Amino acid sequence: MQRRTFINKSSAAALAIGLAPSIFLQEDYEYSISELMGKEDIELFGKGINLRKEAHDAFLEMKKAAYNDGIDLKIVSSFRDYERQKAIFERKFLTYTEDDGINPLDAIDKIIEYSTIPGTSRHHWGTDIDVIDGYRKVEGDVLVPHKYENEGPFVDFKKWMDENSETYGFYLVYTDEPKRRGFKYEPWHYSYAPLSIPMLEQFRGKNIASLLLREDYYGAENFTMGFLKSYIQNNILDINRDLL
Repeated sequence: MQRRTFINKSSAAALAIGLAPSIFLQEDYEYSISELMGKEDIELFGKGINLRKEAHDAFLEMKKAAYNDGIDLKIVSSFRDYERQKAIFERKFLTYTEDDGINPLDAIDKIIEYSTIPGTSRHHWGTDIDVIDGYRKVEGDVLVPHKYENEGPFVDFKKWMDENSETYGFYLVYTDEPKRRGFKYEPWHYSYAPLSIPMLEQFRGKNIASLLLREDYYGAENFTMGFLKSYIQNNILDINRDLL
């Protein structure tokens, strides 16, 4: 699917009219590197939603449609700034290295199975959500793949999202494509494409690896240019092709 044609579906013709201006207006907007790395305050909308305006409005439309079909779309995580991502990374790094005795490089490899290096999370952009069906009462962690498969509690949610989310501009980011590298399959993580596509395009045009080498937090001293280039290629860019 070509980059500019993701809204051109027969089932979404009416919505496309509303989404198209966002796409083309955002093409001319220049995002600062501090904004893209989650280091800048941005305007967010919706209690418990915390997304940029266009993504917020599209999510409410999707939520309304899902509600009519017996699904309660509940956001578990949306915008996450740099400091929050740094805290997550450091907590995991210290747990793996000090509590579990894993060497630093293996600890980092384990972290980036699901968690991003601070400054590179799509959640920094105010376009991405981790979402579940709030009607389902689930014990323990809700963000584990097996709960979206077979007889899992979120099977109906996943089926509904597979059939409808793209109509509202939301695309699964980390798919279960067998040849995809980087972050593991996340059936709960969706991105609002009209905004996140141009943001990723600008982000990948920055010298990300060099910027990350300057960061200072637990674990960052183990980064090398070679590791970071591989991380960018595999974890940031090897995603759902419709989001590139």
